[in-house]
Amino acid sequence: MRAMNFKNFLLPLGAIVVMALAWRAAGWGGVALAGGAIVMFLLLHFNRAMQVLKRAAERPVGYVASAVMLNAKLKPGVTLMHVIAMTRALGELRSPKDEQPEHYRWTDGGGSYVDAIFNGGKLQSWTMTRPEAPADDEGSNSPAA
Repeated sequence: MRAMNFKNFLLPLGAIVVMALAWRAAGWGGVALAGGAIVMFLLLHFNRAMQVLKRAAERPVGYVASAVMLNAKLKPGVTLMHVIAMTRALGELRSPKDEQPEHYRWTDGGGSYVDAIFNGGKLQSWTMTRPEAPADDEGSNSPAA
Protein backbone atom coordinates (compact mmCIF):
# COMPACT_ATOMS: atom_id res chain seq x y z
CA MET A 1 0.00 0.00 0.00
CA ARG A 2 1.36 3.39 -0.99
CA ALA A 3 2.03 5.96 1.72
CA MET A 4 -0.45 8.82 1.77
CA ASN A 5 0.88 12.12 0.49
CA PHE A 6 -0.09 14.69 3.13
CA LYS A 7 0.38 17.64 0.77
CA ASN A 8 -2.51 16.38 -1.34
CA PHE A 9 -4.99 17.17 1.40
CA LEU A 10 -3.20 19.82 3.50
CA LEU A 11 -3.68 22.59 0.92
CA PRO A 12 -7.46 22.08 0.56
CA LEU A 13 -7.76 21.61 4.33
CA GLY A 14 -5.84 24.86 4.86
CA ALA A 15 -8.18 26.65 2.44
CA ILE A 16 -11.21 25.37 4.36
CA VAL A 17 -9.69 26.53 7.66
CA VAL A 18 -8.95 29.98 6.21
CA MET A 19 -12.52 30.24 4.90
CA ALA A 20 -13.94 29.20 8.30
CA LEU A 21 -11.79 31.74 10.13
CA ALA A 22 -12.78 34.42 7.61
CA TRP A 23 -16.47 33.60 8.18
CA ARG A 24 -16.03 33.75 11.92
CA ALA A 25 -14.11 37.05 11.79
CA ALA A 26 -16.06 39.01 9.17
CA GLY A 27 -19.02 37.00 7.86
CA TRP A 28 -19.66 36.86 4.13
CA GLY A 29 -17.29 39.77 3.46
CA GLY A 30 -14.45 37.83 5.06
CA VAL A 31 -15.33 34.72 3.05
CA ALA A 32 -15.28 36.79 -0.16
CA LEU A 33 -11.90 38.28 0.74
CA ALA A 34 -10.39 34.91 1.69
CA GLY A 35 -11.88 33.28 -1.42
CA GLY A 36 -10.37 36.01 -3.61
CA ALA A 37 -6.96 35.51 -1.98
CA ILE A 38 -7.13 31.74 -2.53
CA VAL A 39 -8.12 32.20 -6.18
CA MET A 40 -5.25 34.68 -6.66
CA PHE A 41 -2.82 32.16 -5.13
CA LEU A 42 -4.03 29.45 -7.52
CA LEU A 43 -3.84 31.78 -10.52
CA LEU A 44 -0.27 32.80 -9.67
CA HIS A 45 0.84 29.15 -9.52
CA PHE A 46 -1.01 28.29 -12.73
CA ASN A 47 0.58 31.28 -14.48
CA ARG A 48 4.08 30.24 -13.35
CA ALA A 49 3.53 26.69 -14.58
CA MET A 50 2.35 27.96 -17.97
CA GLN A 51 5.38 30.27 -18.30
CA VAL A 52 7.79 27.43 -17.48
CA LEU A 53 6.14 25.13 -20.00
CA LYS A 54 6.01 27.88 -22.65
CA ARG A 55 9.77 28.47 -22.33
CA ALA A 56 10.43 24.72 -22.40
CA ALA A 57 8.34 24.29 -25.56
CA GLU A 58 10.70 26.63 -27.43
CA ARG A 59 13.78 24.43 -26.85
CA PRO A 60 14.67 20.92 -28.00
CA VAL A 61 13.58 18.10 -25.69
CA GLY A 62 16.39 16.94 -23.43
CA TYR A 63 18.76 19.84 -24.19
CA VAL A 64 20.53 21.93 -21.55
CA ALA A 65 23.12 24.67 -22.03
CA SER A 66 25.58 23.09 -19.57
CA ALA A 67 25.21 19.67 -17.96
CA VAL A 68 27.95 20.59 -15.46
CA MET A 69 26.00 23.63 -14.23
CA LEU A 70 22.79 21.61 -14.03
CA ASN A 71 24.59 18.94 -12.00
CA ALA A 72 25.86 21.62 -9.59
CA LYS A 73 22.40 23.19 -9.13
CA LEU A 74 20.39 20.02 -8.52
CA LYS A 75 19.28 19.18 -4.98
CA PRO A 76 17.35 16.16 -3.72
CA GLY A 77 13.62 16.76 -3.35
CA VAL A 78 13.19 19.52 -5.95
CA THR A 79 10.21 19.07 -8.24
CA LEU A 80 10.30 18.18 -11.91
CA MET A 81 8.72 21.58 -12.66
CA HIS A 82 11.64 23.28 -10.86
CA VAL A 83 14.19 21.33 -12.92
CA ILE A 84 12.32 22.18 -16.13
CA ALA A 85 12.40 25.85 -15.10
CA MET A 86 16.18 25.63 -14.48
CA THR A 87 16.96 23.91 -17.79
CA ARG A 88 14.26 25.70 -19.78
CA ALA A 89 13.67 22.39 -21.56
CA LEU A 90 11.66 19.25 -21.02
CA GLY A 91 13.79 16.26 -20.16
CA GLU A 92 14.06 13.28 -22.47
CA LEU A 93 11.97 10.53 -20.85
CA ARG A 94 14.09 7.36 -20.58
CA SER A 95 11.67 5.15 -18.60
CA PRO A 96 8.34 3.66 -19.68
CA LYS A 97 5.55 6.22 -19.71
CA ASP A 98 3.44 6.55 -16.53
CA GLU A 99 5.74 4.30 -14.52
CA GLN A 100 7.48 5.27 -11.26
CA PRO A 101 10.28 6.17 -10.82
CA GLU A 102 10.68 8.35 -13.90
CA HIS A 103 14.09 8.70 -15.56
CA TYR A 104 14.88 11.87 -17.52
CA ARG A 105 18.01 12.96 -19.37
CA TRP A 106 19.30 16.42 -20.26
CA THR A 107 22.27 16.61 -22.69
CA ASP A 108 24.47 19.60 -23.54
CA GLY A 109 26.25 20.46 -26.80
CA GLY A 110 29.50 18.78 -25.71
CA GLY A 111 27.90 15.38 -25.20
CA SER A 112 27.80 15.53 -21.39
CA TYR A 113 24.48 14.56 -19.88
CA VAL A 114 22.64 14.41 -16.58
CA ASP A 115 20.33 11.48 -15.83
CA ALA A 116 17.76 12.34 -13.16
CA ILE A 117 15.41 9.99 -11.34
CA PHE A 118 12.11 11.41 -10.09
CA ASN A 119 9.82 9.55 -7.75
CA GLY A 120 6.39 11.10 -7.28
CA GLY A 121 7.52 14.24 -9.09
CA LYS A 122 10.43 14.86 -6.69
CA LEU A 123 14.10 14.46 -7.57
CA GLN A 124 15.45 11.34 -5.94
CA SER A 125 18.93 11.06 -7.45
CA TRP A 126 20.98 12.10 -10.46
CA THR A 127 24.25 11.30 -12.19
CA MET A 128 26.32 13.29 -14.62
CA THR A 129 28.29 11.63 -17.40
CA ARG A 130 30.95 13.28 -19.54
CA PRO A 131 32.12 11.87 -22.86
CA GLU A 132 35.52 10.22 -22.78
CA ALA A 133 38.26 12.38 -24.25
CA PRO A 134 40.05 10.78 -27.19
CA ALA A 135 43.42 9.34 -26.11
CA ASP A 136 46.30 11.16 -27.77
CA ASP A 137 48.92 8.78 -29.08
CA GLU A 138 52.12 10.80 -28.63
CA GLY A 139 54.16 8.65 -31.01
CA SER A 140 51.88 9.22 -34.00
CA ASN A 141 51.92 13.03 -33.72
CA SER A 142 55.70 13.36 -34.11
CA PRO A 143 56.87 15.00 -37.36
CA ALA A 144 58.50 12.83 -40.00
CA ALA A 145 62.28 13.19 -40.32
